[in-house]
Amino acid sequence: MKEASVMAAQLMAASMRTAPKAGGKDFLEIVVISEEAPLQRIAEKMTQYAPDSTNEAYWLRDAANIKGCHALILVGLRRFTTASYDCGGCGFPTCAEFSAKREEQVKALGYTGPHCIMRMMDIGVALASAAKTASLLNIDNRVQQRVGAAARDLGLIDADVVMGIPIGVFGKSPFFDRQVPKH
Repeated sequence: MKEASVMAAQLMAASMRTAPKAGGKDFLEIVVISEEAPLQRIAEKMTQYAPDSTNEAYWLRDAANIKGCHALILVGLRRFTTASYDCGGCGFPTCAEFSAKREEQVKALGYTGPHCIMRMMDIGVALASAAKTASLLNIDNRVQQRVGAAARDLGLIDADVVMGIPIGVFGKSPFFDRQVPKH
């Protein structure tokens, strides 16, 4: 089942790469991890983050998912850039003004920001495309946010904002009906 999951992960990464993006410009970083050691390092980092979080039990729950998954697909925004749409979704009237006045922040246990809303939607569309591919292949999966913060901190992906999809083939998906550990 591990081999099937790794093949599915590659197809999911292809779905992310070919997903529509604002202005037809691709600023996404996509990484597939299927080796046991980095998956365990990510799970350990998530467990280390847990006590410093306002949602400790959820970090531990998600870390358990990573410990047991067969592969992980990460997707992130490689660097800050706007879509040049002047849509105002960022709170500024123009992309140029957003770029000039943006004050980058780095959140512990998270990401940098703020970012262009269109680029954040690029990540969302890529995640949806990958999840659809997994669904078509009957591969158990779940989009997760916390895994991205840990993978980013470990240097496993070079991106400012990262999300991930752990996957596997199981008799019952461990990614749904998950129990929140009691602490």
